[in-house]
Amino acid sequence: MTGGEWGGEAGGVVGRPWDEPPAEGRGDPFDDALALANGTAPLRVRPGSGPGITTVTAPYAAGGAVAAASSATGGGDAPYTPDDPFAPDDPAAARSGPSGPVDPTPPTGPGPRPTPAAVSWHTARRLAERAAPGPPAPETSALGETLGRTLAAPLTALTDLPSFDTSAMDGWAVAGPGPWRLDRPADASEAGPPSGILAGHAPTEALLDGHAIPIATGARVPSGATAVLRSEHGEVRELSDGGRRLYAPRPAPPGQDIRPRGQECRRGDQLLPAGALVTPAVLGLAAAAGYDELTAYRRPRAEVFVLGDELLDEGLPRDGRIRDALGPMLAPWLHALGVEAAAPRHLADEADALYAALAESTADVVITTGGTASGPVDHVHPTLRRLGAEVLVDGVAVRPGHPMLLARLAPRRHLVGLPGNPLAAVSGLLTLAEPLLRTLAARSPAAPYRTPLAAAVTGHPQDPRLVPVAYRDDEQHGLTAVPLRFHGPAMLRGIAAADALAVVPPGGAERGTELEILELPWSAGWSAGWTPGWAAPGGPYDPPEATGGRA
Repeated sequence: MTGGEWGGEAGGVVGRPWDEPPAEGRGDPFDDALALANGTAPLRVRPGSGPGITTVTAPYAAGGAVAAASSATGGGDAPYTPDDPFAPDDPAAARSGPSGPVDPTPPTGPGPRPTPAAVSWHTARRLAERAAPGPPAPETSALGETLGRTLAAPLTALTDLPSFDTSAMDGWAVAGPGPWRLDRPADASEAGPPSGILAGHAPTEALLDGHAIPIATGARVPSGATAVLRSEHGEVRELSDGGRRLYAPRPAPPGQDIRPRGQECRRGDQLLPAGALVTPAVLGLAAAAGYDELTAYRRPRAEVFVLGDELLDEGLPRDGRIRDALGPMLAPWLHALGVEAAAPRHLADEADALYAALAESTADVVITTGGTASGPVDHVHPTLRRLGAEVLVDGVAVRPGHPMLLARLAPRRHLVGLPGNPLAAVSGLLTLAEPLLRTLAARSPAAPYRTPLAAAVTGHPQDPRLVPVAYRDDEQHGLTAVPLRFHGPAMLRGIAAADALAVVPPGGAERGTELEILELPWSAGWSAGWTPGWAAPGGPYDPPEATGGRA
């Protein structure tokens, strides 16, 4: 894929092809999308949609609703259906706009709802990232409580590291050129071999020139010592006067095997900048530098509401009901993103139950699963209207996961509505929840990178697709992304074996094309030993055949 084909961000503009210059008078796509989401912008023609085809976003929060109308080909502006996503007559392939005036009356019930035009995938991610003004106020906590948080202030050394000259090896501290007379520590007993200077014990006497004393790794080097001779490099010989002398086959140059004071840092040096993630290694560095507490941003708090009467919490599927796959998955996923999340709550398909749960929640972010469409028991949109929520994103041009949404419940509280199908929910999690939570946690975005495909992938005719991939080494391309089968919106088998998701442009991509990659938070890089379900290198990858026609 070339730089000008799709997606990306050049010069701070979202959703514009990378090599397309900004048009004179074109507004900020972020502001345009937000205006559309609140029904305050005029209708616009979707680039590349063809003559007479427009898209509109005017969600209920601003009192606007888009009426479905006929397109140039006679098809209505129906929601995308995944039964045959790549068919030429797919209604999503050519969205139609209104042929008449926009109905200003918002729907009031959970029934069929006019479908607003979806924002682009890259724009949706930017909207989510900028939805919150920033992280909450930082907190000062004990070291162990800051793991996974983001530093709110630079980590500055409170002491020199090392704080004194330290022996890097077991052996002898020596003064001057050898051979050296071997001293017995002042506090050592006359019986048995001299113990020397141990770690944690400060020597009290200076080492005289021509003398040596045993020393352990990590022990403080006595004043007067010029080097440390490793135990395997020295030979001790008994003297006729009862003393002992240390010999070495080669000279011990000054400073040998001594870690000098301040070698790693000096007091006041900045060790890490504000914004650094507190990892286990950072905790170790902070402790070594003298810290008992750190000032960091608190973890965002999230609640997960799993919606659906058809879901079972245990056992095998039965009587038309299925196991809940999202509840067990979402809380650990959120933990991997540095979020505090309690066990998910399963809510019945009742509007009042959802309303009460949302009204009572104090979480920074509420995540719902299912109920984002317009079916008879899809209560998310009516409940948001009832709460007076501000909708920021209502549908995203991506497959799977198109009917995801983002709403502001209160000044610093948000809701991310995920579709009910598992892989579609993962798409919504990566598209809307992760950028929002990253802002709230003050985490920096991962550096964008691209990886070549190991096999061709068929794409949606109009929207990008997120396809699970696993990494594999290739003789020609090096590290490649292998598309995995079982990637339908209701499937988890592909994502469970994946290292990342590839962002496939509309129309698909050929083998060797470099695609944008979204790594999973726990990915270690390689799917060791995984082979079933990989597409043959160089061969076509056919989603309808692999997934039964779903995408």
